[in-house]
Amino acid sequence: MRMKLTGFLLKSTVVAALGGLLFGFDTAVIAGTTAALTRQYRLSPASLGLTVSIALWGTIIGAMFAGIPGDRYGRRDSLRGMAVLYLVSALGSAFAWGWYPLVAARFIGGLGIGGSSVLGPMYIAEIAPAKWRGRLVGVFQFNVVLGILLAYFSNYLIGLFHLGAREWRWELGVSGIPAALFLAMLFGIPRSPRWLVKKGRVDEAREVLRLSGEEHFEEELAEIAASVQTENRQERLFSRRYRLPIFLAVTVAMFNQLSGINAILYYLNDIFARAGFSRISGDLQAVAVGATNLVFTVIAMAAIDRLGRKTLLLIGSIGTAACLAGVAAIFFTSRHQRDLVWLLIGFIASFAFSQGAVIWVYISEVFPNPVRAQGQSLGTFTHWFMNALISGIFPLMAASSGAYPFVFFSAMMVLQFFVVLLLFPETKGISLEAMQKKLEMA
Repeated sequence: MRMKLTGFLLKSTVVAALGGLLFGFDTAVIAGTTAALTRQYRLSPASLGLTVSIALWGTIIGAMFAGIPGDRYGRRDSLRGMAVLYLVSALGSAFAWGWYPLVAARFIGGLGIGGSSVLGPMYIAEIAPAKWRGRLVGVFQFNVVLGILLAYFSNYLIGLFHLGAREWRWELGVSGIPAALFLAMLFGIPRSPRWLVKKGRVDEAREVLRLSGEEHFEEELAEIAASVQTENRQERLFSRRYRLPIFLAVTVAMFNQLSGINAILYYLNDIFARAGFSRISGDLQAVAVGATNLVFTVIAMAAIDRLGRKTLLLIGSIGTAACLAGVAAIFFTSRHQRDLVWLLIGFIASFAFSQGAVIWVYISEVFPNPVRAQGQSLGTFTHWFMNALISGIFPLMAASSGAYPFVFFSAMMVLQFFVVLLLFPETKGISLEAMQKKLEMA
């Protein structure tokens, strides 16, 4: 019998993944405000880097500690807390009366981003049947790139109103609308079945599994119960037994950011300005880049459970390395600037089809139930630490030569190709419990 995607499962996935939309919006919207904030607060390149990256340092803390409330109060209820942080950050940024309050508001938003990037994929991975897990966890990444596109488009539309010195406040504050919607909708989805079993609420867990379309929900419930018994042994993540999952989560997260993806997204308008594009033209180019990100994420979601995670990573490594090398050549030679947008679109397409679609799925799959929350936090912490580090120093690197960062990013993608080829296992179509046994034997 063919397993159907139920409305119950789809609704739960979409609502949990709304945290990804806010994640994408809040991280990318800063791209349209960097010039205005530099003028308003007379920011140096280092101060601008801190203004952009402070949210990411908040994200690191949010990612590090999200597993604690996630285990204690459940993934769903902890996501409600993240929604509140998003809302406070949006309002705080819009009404900031100085640079320090603005930095504080962005830090609070970072806590929400980090927490939701751990809890959202974890919730979806635990409620989704194995057959659908890759595509449904991919909905989180789809919402991330949809949020990025909406941020760029929002910046473009707000720019058309010529609001002057208030423009950046509107650009940063408008995310309060989806944050309030996210908070409200979280009251209409169930708890994770694995968390329910852990708390002894087996009948509720059985009903959630049944409604989510799991064909053999009694067998799945028995597997979950067995893994929870193992979890009760209070195992620690940093042990020899989990060395392979730790290596996989850390490396996939590091390479995701060593591609330069977020630094490029955050400073996209500045990159286009350096190549000679006007403000409005740069905003339109950013919308084109965001749309490409969205389209190729959709394509990757359709392919991830057929082609597999490893294949997508290998394809993406080649495409991103080539496009980044082309961008570096443009800045080295100061020629063919009009090709810049096409190379960046090619880079975004390659990234979205590979690392972008794979990272949250892969991290949520490779850790066994006893340490999944800790492992998800570790992988997400690594992702955001590298993001904050690279985004913070990008303006300083680009100030000496616009080409140097892209040479480095391209070289990292070449390295990623060989690491994935030689060391990464395939995880498609395997239940979380079966994955635990497979990696323990490796």
